[in-house]
Amino acid sequence: MLATALGFLIDVVFGLFTYTLLLRLVMQLMRAPFRNPLGQSVMALTDWIVKPLRKVLPGVGGVDWASVIAAYVFQFAWLLALYFAFGRGFALLGPGLAFVAVAALIALVKALLWLTIIVVFAQAILSWVAPDGPLAGVLNALTFPLLRPVRRLVPPIGGTLDLSPLIVIVVAQLVLITLVPWLEATATRLFL
Repeated sequence: MLATALGFLIDVVFGLFTYTLLLRLVMQLMRAPFRNPLGQSVMALTDWIVKPLRKVLPGVGGVDWASVIAAYVFQFAWLLALYFAFGRGFALLGPGLAFVAVAALIALVKALLWLTIIVVFAQAILSWVAPDGPLAGVLNALTFPLLRPVRRLVPPIGGTLDLSPLIVIVVAQLVLITLVPWLEATATRLFL
């Protein structure tokens, strides 16, 4: 029972910052507006680590490398915290540390896929109930580059029923079901 509570606290603390840093990165890449409640919350939660890192890691090619490195560091620390709390399946030194480094990259890919699913789902729901709400602009900016190619292939049915959010969510789920476990198994075979 105590172990479950500890695991929950580790997941909440590290997950909050990892997902928020990834959201900040994606918002910057998609040029989503930050002048909304979501953008202001993201900035408030992440400025303390991103701004100092920007002095060392400037953005290049439209990518905020400070956010990328901060998200990776939090994901790496998340896995280490779980290892120190529960794991005894491998030695941390040597190949074990390389395994955690690669596992952190794979976990970030998984987190990006989950973030995609959540944002597309939220945008689809809010487009029905509050299409002009305060989050509409940021959610549209985040999802439009994903939905536009699907809408070209599968136009709205009857001019009103847009299946593109469902298709994007299904594809992201398929990647989570197939590609991510393959990456995890490959990393395990290589390092452990």
